[in-house]
Amino acid sequence: MPELDSVPELVEPVMVAAFDGWNDAGEAASAVIEHLATVWEARELLRLDSDDYYDFQVTRPRVTMADGHNRGITWPATRVSLARPSGGGHVVLVRGIEPNMRWRGFSSDLLAVARELGVRRVILLGALLADSPHTRPVPVTGVVSPPSLAASLPVRLEPASYEGPTGIVGVLQDVFGAAGLETISLWAAIPHYVAQPPCPKGTLSLLRRVEDILDLTVPLGELPEEARAWEHGVDELASEDSDIAGYVRSLEEAKDAAELPEASGEAIARDFERYLKRRGQG
Repeated sequence: MPELDSVPELVEPVMVAAFDGWNDAGEAASAVIEHLATVWEARELLRLDSDDYYDFQVTRPRVTMADGHNRGITWPATRVSLARPSGGGHVVLVRGIEPNMRWRGFSSDLLAVARELGVRRVILLGALLADSPHTRPVPVTGVVSPPSLAASLPVRLEPASYEGPTGIVGVLQDVFGAAGLETISLWAAIPHYVAQPPCPKGTLSLLRRVEDILDLTVPLGELPEEARAWEHGVDELASEDSDIAGYVRSLEEAKDAAELPEASGEAIARDFERYLKRRGQG
């Protein structure tokens, strides 16, 4: 296990993690960690050794420059940082690139870090490409361990039904859950026809679920405006191609038909009331 620098006694620490790569369509998940680290002024605790987990011919180090001068090499790594948001306990933030190898060892190392810090709940973030229209709220599905945890969460999560190849988020969900940690994976469904990053609307959707589970108000900064600008930009691109516009309309119709019961009445009122309450407007 990596050695931790001096760490104060933590208050109800929760780990929130995301990984660049296969698990991170539109970089929507990793952007949540970046946003939280910035607004909460997180400080880095440690990095997991990149030599153990990365094939540098696949995930290459980067040369960084400043003022035309070589500043050196930045190696791929998984960084573990600590934040103490106002009104809440400690939050352990984990961001890295999905490892190329030794996933069992990587998972064991991260589990050891969580145990050393006293973490009992973990929130894993991911984003996948889906047949989801950009004009509708970005759907977020969830996987929880143990299953009984779902009933106690302050937000209802649509259960994920995916079966097939998985990434490091799926592996960590299994490892942490088997070790007895309360583990929640949140997956945002990013429209596949606008897969290129960033996707601020997906990031915002994940961030609001994290707010709900942590029961904290996170400063959103420019993110809501960026999400609106992103949607407007995709609207303009779609309007220039009748085939794409027709495809988006078909996705909208399918989405609205599937979610009509849930998208009305008490469900909307409940979500809106929770949003206003968190921001002191209710």
